Amino acid sequence: MWGYRTRDVARTLGMPAAEVRRYAQAGFVSPRRGPRNAFRFSFQDLVLLKAAAGLVRARLPAARVRRALRRLRAQLPAGRSLASVQVTAEGEEVVVRDGGSRWQAETGQVLIDFGVADLARRVAPLVRAAARRRGPGPLGAEGWYQWGCDLEDGAPGEARQAYARALQLDPRHGGAHLNLGRILHEAGELREAEVHYRCALRDCSRRAVAAYDLGVVLEDQGLLDDALLAYARAVEADPGLADAHHNLARLLERLGKTADALRHLNTYRRLVRGV
Repeated sequence: MWGYRTRDVARTLGMPAAEVRRYAQAGFVSPRRGPRNAFRFSFQDLVLLKAAAGLVRARLPAARVRRALRRLRAQLPAGRSLASVQVTAEGEEVVVRDGGSRWQAETGQVLIDFGVADLARRVAPLVRAAARRRGPGPLGAEGWYQWGCDLEDGAPGEARQAYARALQLDPRHGGAHLNLGRILHEAGELREAEVHYRCALRDCSRRAVAAYDLGVVLEDQGLLDDALLAYARAVEADPGLADAHHNLARLLERLGKTADALRHLNTYRRLVRGV
C-alpha cells in the first residue's frame, strides 16, 4: 500500500501524531487506508497538513479551514513535483505561488508561510521506508510515477529510475515523460529531455506544460525558431500560461516582431498581476 504512516508524517512535520490523526478525522485531508484501517498519507496530504496547522494556529473555524484546504487541494499542481510551490499570507489572503502563477486559496487572517522544497527533501527517507515495507505485489506504472514525484526533490537520481520504470510499464505515461524530461534537462542532457517532452505532448492534460518545457530545451540548444513554435503551442493549449507569453515576447523581440512581442508581453503582465 502506497503512502506514509501517521508517525512518520508527524515526525517529518514536527507535529504530534494525535494532531495528525485529528486533522485527518476532521476532514482537512483525505488519506487512504492501509492495513488494519491505518491512515496512509500522500505527499500532497503532507503539504495540506502543514497548511492546516498554520490555519488552525490562526484560529480560523474548522469549516473555513476545510474550505480553504479543499480549494488548495484542487489547485495544487497535479502529477509533478510540488517543490516550486510557496504557500504564504498576504494581508488577509492565503496565496499560493507556483513559478509565474499565483492564486488565492481562501480569504481570512492567517499565519502561514512555507515553501514545499524543504518538505520534499525531508520526505525522501519516507519514500524509501515505504518501498521497503511494501508487499510483494507488483507496482504499476502509476505507482512508480507517484514514487518518482515524491522523490524528485530529495533524491533526483532515484526519481529518475522510478520514472524510467514507469515508462517501461507504460511507454505513453505523459507525467513520467514530462518529469523525466525535466530531470534530464536539469542534468544538461538536452536531446534526451527533448525526446521525453515531445512524448509528453501526446497527453492532452499536460500538453501546455510539455510544449513550454519543450520550448525551453529547444531554446537552450539554440533552436530559436523551433522554440518559438513550441511556446506558441503552449499558449494555444493554455492561454493563461504566463511564462510562455513572456518567452514568446522575448523571442519575438529578438526577431524584430515588435508588435507581436508587445502583445504577449502585455498578456504576461496582466496574468502576473492577476487582472
